[in-house]
Amino acid sequence: MASFFFRRLLSFILVLWSVVTLTFFLVRLAPGGPFSRERKIPPAIEQQLLARYKLNGSLFEQYTDYLGDLLKGDLRLSTKYRDRSVNELIGDGLPVSAALGFCAFLIATFGGILLGSVAALRQHSWLDAASMLGALALISVPTFVAGPLLALVFGLWLGWLPVGGWGQPESILLPALTLAGPAMAYVARLTRSSLLEVLSQDFIRTARSKGLADSKVVLRHALKLALLPVVSFLGPLAANLLTGSIVVETLFNIPGMGGYFVHSILNRDVFLLTGVVIVYCTLLVGLNLLVDVLYSVLDRRIQLDA
Repeated sequence: MASFFFRRLLSFILVLWSVVTLTFFLVRLAPGGPFSRERKIPPAIEQQLLARYKLNGSLFEQYTDYLGDLLKGDLRLSTKYRDRSVNELIGDGLPVSAALGFCAFLIATFGGILLGSVAALRQHSWLDAASMLGALALISVPTFVAGPLLALVFGLWLGWLPVGGWGQPESILLPALTLAGPAMAYVARLTRSSLLEVLSQDFIRTARSKGLADSKVVLRHALKLALLPVVSFLGPLAANLLTGSIVVETLFNIPGMGGYFVHSILNRDVFLLTGVVIVYCTLLVGLNLLVDVLYSVLDRRIQLDA
C-alpha cells in the first residue's frame, strides 16, 4: 500500500509539473500579451507593469521564477483583476463551484445508478425504454438549452425556485440539475450495460440456484462488480463538476471558477489560468487515486500493490 501511494505521488508531481510548464509556455508564446490594448501603452509604463507582475527578463527566467513562487504556495497577482492575487480569486470561486459541483455529482451519481439499475432489472419493459429514452434526451439537449427551460418552468411559471443568484439553499437546485443532467444520463447508460453483463455471468446463476432472493443477488453480488466501470467514469466527472461550468454559472449568475477560467484565456492572464489549471489537475489526479482505492474495495481480487 505504501509503495502504491509513493508511486502515485511521484506521478502526480510529474503530471503537475508537465501541465504547469505546458500551460505557462503556451500562454506566454501566444500572440498578444496581458497588457496588449487597442491603444498602445507607453513603453515606460509597460516596463513598470512587467516588473510588477514579474514578466520581465527572458522567458526561461520568468518560468524558473514562477516555479520558485509555486513551491512557496504563491500563485502571484492576476494581471486582469487589479490588486487581487490568484490565491484570493480561487479562494472566492472554488467553494462556490465545489458546492454546485458536489450537488450535481450526487444527483448524477445516485440518479444515474438508480435509473440504470431499474432499466437493467426490467430489461425490454416500458421502464427500460422510458429510462433510456430519458437518458438520450438528457444527453442530446445541451445545458444552454436545458438551463433556460428549467428556469422558465420551475422559476417563472411555477415560481418554486429562484432563477439566479447565489446564497440561498434553494438557489442551487436549478443549476445543479442543469449541470447533472448529461452526466446522469451517461451514468445510467453505463450502469445498465454493466449490470446486464454481470447478471449474465455464471456466479449469478449459481447464487440464484442456491435460493437467494433477487434483491440479495443484485445488491450483494452483481451491483458491486457492475459499479467498477461507473467508478472509473465518476473520477474525471467529479473533477469536471467540482471545478464548475462556465455555461451554467453564466446562465444562473453564479460567481464560480468557470468565469475565471474563460476570462483568463481571453485576457492572457497567465497566472490566473495556470492557477485554475493547477486546481483542476490536482482534483483530477486526486480523484483518480480515490477511484483506484475504491476499485480494491469493490473487488477484493484487485490489489493496489500488484
